[in-house]
Amino acid sequence: MSEAFLNSAFLALSGGFQDAYTYNARNEVFCNAQTGNVVLMSQHFMAGEVTAGLGYFFPIIFFALGVWVAEKIQANYKYAQKLHWRQGVLLAEILILFTVGFLPTEYNMLANAMASFACAMQVQSFRKVNGYSYASTMCIGNLRSGTAALSVYFRERKSKQLEQAMYYFGIIFMFALGAGIGGNLSICYGTRMIWVSCGFLMVSFLLMFVEKYKHFHEENGNK
Repeated sequence: MSEAFLNSAFLALSGGFQDAYTYNARNEVFCNAQTGNVVLMSQHFMAGEVTAGLGYFFPIIFFALGVWVAEKIQANYKYAQKLHWRQGVLLAEILILFTVGFLPTEYNMLANAMASFACAMQVQSFRKVNGYSYASTMCIGNLRSGTAALSVYFRERKSKQLEQAMYYFGIIFMFALGAGIGGNLSICYGTRMIWVSCGFLMVSFLLMFVEKYKHFHEENGNK
Protein backbone atom coordinates (compact mmCIF):
# COMPACT_ATOMS: atom_id res chain seq x y z
CA MET A 1 0.00 0.00 0.00
CA SER A 2 2.92 2.38 0.59
CA GLU A 3 3.56 2.23 -3.19
CA ALA A 4 -0.08 2.21 -4.33
CA PHE A 5 -1.26 5.14 -6.43
CA LEU A 6 -4.11 5.92 -4.02
CA ASN A 7 -1.70 6.30 -1.12
CA SER A 8 0.76 8.28 -3.26
CA ALA A 9 -2.05 10.58 -4.37
CA PHE A 10 -2.79 11.64 -0.79
CA LEU A 11 0.92 12.13 -0.13
CA ALA A 12 1.18 14.34 -3.23
CA LEU A 13 -1.92 16.29 -2.14
CA SER A 14 -0.22 16.94 1.18
CA GLY A 15 3.10 17.78 -0.47
CA GLY A 16 1.57 20.42 -2.72
CA PHE A 17 -0.46 21.81 0.15
CA GLN A 18 2.63 22.15 2.35
CA ASP A 19 4.62 24.10 -0.24
CA ALA A 20 1.74 26.48 -0.96
CA TYR A 21 1.14 26.90 2.77
CA THR A 22 4.69 27.94 3.68
CA TYR A 23 4.93 30.21 0.63
CA ASN A 24 1.64 32.01 1.24
CA ALA A 25 1.42 31.95 5.04
CA ARG A 26 5.06 31.84 6.11
CA ASN A 27 7.02 34.60 4.32
CA GLU A 28 7.26 33.07 0.82
CA VAL A 29 9.56 30.22 1.79
CA PHE A 30 9.28 26.74 0.25
CA CYS A 31 9.31 23.70 2.49
CA ASN A 32 9.69 21.23 -0.41
CA ALA A 33 11.17 23.12 -3.36
CA GLN A 34 14.64 23.56 -1.91
CA THR A 35 16.01 24.66 -5.30
CA GLY A 36 13.91 27.79 -4.99
CA ASN A 37 15.18 28.30 -1.45
CA VAL A 38 18.80 28.00 -2.61
CA VAL A 39 18.20 30.63 -5.32
CA LEU A 40 16.51 33.07 -2.94
CA MET A 41 19.02 32.43 -0.14
CA SER A 42 21.94 33.21 -2.44
CA GLN A 43 20.21 36.29 -3.81
CA HIS A 44 19.60 37.73 -0.33
CA PHE A 45 23.06 36.89 0.98
CA MET A 46 24.74 38.56 -2.00
CA ALA A 47 22.56 41.62 -1.51
CA GLY A 48 23.75 41.81 2.10
CA GLU A 49 20.35 40.84 3.48
CA VAL A 50 21.61 38.27 5.97
CA THR A 51 18.45 37.85 8.04
CA ALA A 52 16.31 37.32 4.96
CA GLY A 53 18.88 34.86 3.61
CA LEU A 54 18.81 32.86 6.83
CA GLY A 55 15.07 32.47 6.39
CA TYR A 56 15.86 30.26 3.38
CA PHE A 57 19.06 28.75 4.75
CA PHE A 58 17.50 27.01 7.76
CA PRO A 59 14.80 25.18 5.76
CA ILE A 60 17.54 23.79 3.50
CA ILE A 61 19.53 22.53 6.49
CA PHE A 62 16.47 21.06 8.19
CA PHE A 63 15.40 19.38 4.96
CA ALA A 64 18.76 17.61 4.84
CA LEU A 65 18.39 16.71 8.51
CA GLY A 66 14.94 15.26 7.84
CA VAL A 67 16.34 12.97 5.15
CA TRP A 68 19.05 11.85 7.59
CA VAL A 69 16.54 11.05 10.35
CA ALA A 70 14.17 9.18 8.01
CA GLU A 71 17.04 7.04 6.75
CA LYS A 72 17.99 6.20 10.33
CA ILE A 73 14.39 5.27 11.14
CA GLN A 74 14.31 2.92 8.17
CA ALA A 75 17.61 1.31 9.15
CA ASN A 76 16.56 0.76 12.75
CA TYR A 77 12.87 -0.14 12.36
CA LYS A 78 12.63 -1.68 8.88
CA TYR A 79 11.43 -5.02 10.26
CA ALA A 80 9.14 -3.71 13.00
CA GLN A 81 6.00 -5.84 13.25
CA LYS A 82 3.41 -3.79 15.13
CA LEU A 83 3.74 -0.61 13.10
CA HIS A 84 5.36 -0.21 9.68
CA TRP A 85 8.30 2.16 9.84
CA ARG A 86 6.75 4.35 7.14
CA GLN A 87 3.65 4.76 9.29
CA GLY A 88 5.91 5.86 12.12
CA VAL A 89 7.40 8.49 9.83
CA LEU A 90 3.91 9.69 8.89
CA LEU A 91 2.89 9.99 12.54
CA ALA A 92 6.01 12.04 13.24
CA GLU A 93 5.29 14.25 10.22
CA ILE A 94 1.68 14.76 11.29
CA LEU A 95 2.75 15.72 14.81
CA ILE A 96 5.37 18.18 13.55
CA LEU A 97 3.00 19.86 11.09
CA PHE A 98 0.21 19.97 13.65
CA THR A 99 2.61 21.83 15.97
CA VAL A 100 3.51 24.23 13.16
CA GLY A 101 -0.13 25.28 13.02
CA PHE A 102 0.11 26.69 16.54
CA LEU A 103 3.17 28.86 15.84
CA PRO A 104 2.41 32.56 15.32
CA THR A 105 3.85 34.40 12.33
CA GLU A 106 6.61 35.83 14.55
CA TYR A 107 8.09 32.32 14.47
CA ASN A 108 7.92 31.82 10.71
CA MET A 109 11.58 30.87 10.49
CA LEU A 110 11.08 28.03 12.98
CA ALA A 111 7.81 26.99 11.33
CA ASN A 112 9.44 26.76 7.91
CA ALA A 113 12.38 24.77 9.29
CA MET A 114 10.03 22.31 10.98
CA ALA A 115 7.87 21.95 7.87
CA SER A 116 10.95 21.32 5.72
CA PHE A 117 12.14 18.67 8.17
CA ALA A 118 8.76 16.91 8.02
CA CYS A 119 8.58 17.11 4.22
CA ALA A 120 12.06 15.63 3.88
CA MET A 121 11.05 12.66 6.03
CA GLN A 122 8.12 12.06 3.67
CA VAL A 123 10.07 12.30 0.42
CA GLN A 124 12.80 10.03 1.76
CA SER A 125 10.38 7.39 3.03
CA PHE A 126 7.97 7.19 0.08
CA ARG A 127 9.96 6.92 -3.12
CA LYS A 128 7.97 4.58 -5.37
CA VAL A 129 4.50 4.49 -6.88
CA ASN A 130 3.60 1.06 -8.29
CA GLY A 131 7.28 0.24 -8.58
CA TYR A 132 8.30 3.50 -10.28
CA SER A 133 10.60 5.96 -8.53
CA TYR A 134 8.90 9.28 -7.84
CA ALA A 135 8.78 12.21 -5.42
CA SER A 136 5.61 13.06 -3.49
CA THR A 137 6.69 16.57 -2.53
CA MET A 138 8.07 18.05 -5.76
CA CYS A 139 7.41 17.89 -9.50
CA ILE A 140 10.58 18.29 -11.56
CA GLY A 141 11.68 14.65 -11.34
CA ASN A 142 8.13 13.40 -11.96
CA LEU A 143 7.75 15.72 -14.96
CA ARG A 144 11.02 14.50 -16.44
CA SER A 145 10.22 10.83 -15.87
CA GLY A 146 6.65 11.12 -17.11
CA THR A 147 7.63 12.97 -20.27
CA ALA A 148 10.45 10.51 -20.98
CA ALA A 149 8.08 7.55 -20.56
CA LEU A 150 5.53 9.22 -22.86
CA SER A 151 8.22 9.79 -25.49
CA VAL A 152 9.19 6.10 -25.34
CA TYR A 153 5.54 5.12 -25.68
CA PHE A 154 5.06 7.12 -28.88
CA ARG A 155 8.24 5.61 -30.27
CA GLU A 156 7.75 1.96 -29.25
CA ARG A 157 3.99 1.79 -28.52
CA LYS A 158 4.49 -0.19 -25.31
CA SER A 159 1.50 0.06 -22.99
CA LYS A 160 3.74 -0.21 -19.94
CA GLN A 161 5.40 3.10 -20.84
CA LEU A 162 2.03 4.81 -21.20
CA GLU A 163 0.98 3.44 -17.82
CA GLN A 164 4.19 4.75 -16.28
CA ALA A 165 3.65 8.19 -17.79
CA MET A 166 0.08 8.32 -16.47
CA TYR A 167 1.26 7.51 -12.94
CA TYR A 168 3.70 10.41 -13.04
CA PHE A 169 1.27 12.90 -14.55
CA GLY A 170 -1.39 11.74 -12.10
CA ILE A 171 0.93 12.50 -9.18
CA ILE A 172 1.74 15.92 -10.66
CA PHE A 173 -1.99 16.64 -10.96
CA MET A 174 -2.60 15.68 -7.32
CA PHE A 175 0.35 17.83 -6.22
CA ALA A 176 -1.05 20.78 -8.17
CA LEU A 177 -4.49 20.18 -6.69
CA GLY A 178 -3.04 20.17 -3.18
CA ALA A 179 -1.08 23.34 -3.93
CA GLY A 180 -4.20 25.11 -5.19
CA ILE A 181 -6.19 24.10 -2.12
CA GLY A 182 -3.34 24.93 0.24
CA GLY A 183 -2.59 28.30 -1.30
CA ASN A 184 -6.16 29.55 -1.22
CA LEU A 185 -6.94 28.23 2.25
CA SER A 186 -3.71 29.71 3.64
CA ILE A 187 -4.41 33.11 2.13
CA CYS A 188 -8.00 33.16 3.38
CA TYR A 189 -7.67 31.51 6.79
CA GLY A 190 -4.05 31.73 7.87
CA THR A 191 -1.42 29.57 9.52
CA ARG A 192 -3.60 26.88 11.05
CA MET A 193 -4.61 25.59 7.65
CA ILE A 194 -1.59 23.28 7.71
CA TRP A 195 -3.87 20.99 9.72
CA VAL A 196 -5.67 20.15 6.45
CA SER A 197 -2.37 18.70 5.23
CA CYS A 198 -2.25 16.63 8.42
CA GLY A 199 -5.65 15.26 7.44
CA PHE A 200 -4.34 14.10 4.05
CA LEU A 201 -1.40 12.41 5.77
CA MET A 202 -3.70 10.70 8.25
CA VAL A 203 -5.65 9.17 5.35
CA SER A 204 -2.37 7.83 3.98
CA PHE A 205 -1.47 6.47 7.42
CA LEU A 206 -4.80 4.65 7.70
CA LEU A 207 -4.63 3.28 4.16
CA MET A 208 -1.46 1.43 5.07
CA PHE A 209 -3.44 -0.62 7.60
CA VAL A 210 -5.42 -2.04 4.67
CA GLU A 211 -2.37 -3.98 3.50
CA LYS A 212 -1.73 -5.31 7.01
CA TYR A 213 -5.40 -6.30 7.35
CA LYS A 214 -5.28 -8.22 4.06
CA HIS A 215 -2.10 -10.06 5.04
CA PHE A 216 -3.61 -10.97 8.40
CA HIS A 217 -6.67 -12.56 6.82
CA GLU A 218 -4.63 -14.28 4.10
CA GLU A 219 -2.39 -15.86 6.73
CA ASN A 220 -5.34 -16.98 8.86
CA GLY A 221 -7.19 -18.22 5.83
CA ASN A 222 -4.27 -20.43 4.84
CA LYS A 223 -4.02 -22.05 8.26
